Amino acid sequence: MERGDVSMLEFQNVVFQYDSEDFNIIDGLSFHIDKGEFVSVIGPSGCGKSTIFRLVNQLLPRKSGEILVGGERIDGRRGYCGYMPQRDLLFPWRTVAGNLCLPMEIRGGLSRAEMDQRAAETLAHVGLAGWGDKRPDELSGGMRQRAAFARTLLTGSELLLLDEPFSALDFLTRITMQEWLLDQWESDHKTVLFITHDVEEAIFLSGRVLVVEETPIRRLVSFEVPAPYPRTRACLTEPKMLALREQLIDLLRREVSA
Repeated sequence: MERGDVSMLEFQNVVFQYDSEDFNIIDGLSFHIDKGEFVSVIGPSGCGKSTIFRLVNQLLPRKSGEILVGGERIDGRRGYCGYMPQRDLLFPWRTVAGNLCLPMEIRGGLSRAEMDQRAAETLAHVGLAGWGDKRPDELSGGMRQRAAFARTLLTGSELLLLDEPFSALDFLTRITMQEWLLDQWESDHKTVLFITHDVEEAIFLSGRVLVVEETPIRRLVSFEVPAPYPRTRACLTEPKMLALREQLIDLLRREVSA
């Protein structure tokens, strides 16, 4: 998939400060994500990566600047993005299908039968057909993450914010989920902004990688990933990919030691 020519997400000189801090953790940040892109954000722990997500979904109020989704300001809008945090946050007292119905219940406008049908179709889409009547604690870690992703899809949003969704999984499950997510993205053509600490994960999944260069965040340094889609893990051994991996690791090391 090639990058689109329509901006899906745009920050324009955004400033944010936590009440507990005496400085702006985000200070005049501008960047954009094109429609249909898969872009990862990497940086040291605590540098403010997740703060960017919380500003996009209005969990935090910015001090100044503009955030646009689909060319329109986000202020006062709902349903313009889907958000998947690090933990799946599936409600244990609901069935898997009941968890998937939640964003549709919040949005309104659908009958129970329509919600049940869409939940069943989406579960099948993510490889969980027949699991809708189970409780979350009956699913494996990878299955729970797929269910959480399905719930994010059912927000109906074209922009998906995925905040380290695979960080708690074991190694083999994590790489399986990375491959699965890439297949989903190539099928759905959503715009994905993905936070990770894993450089290899970032370059395997992404068309571009944005690096938090410093805190306060004043800019994100963009690196194009030199591998076409569709991809297999074999691309990670290509010389250009290995060179990018080492370049990003070296940059992160300098940031941590600074």
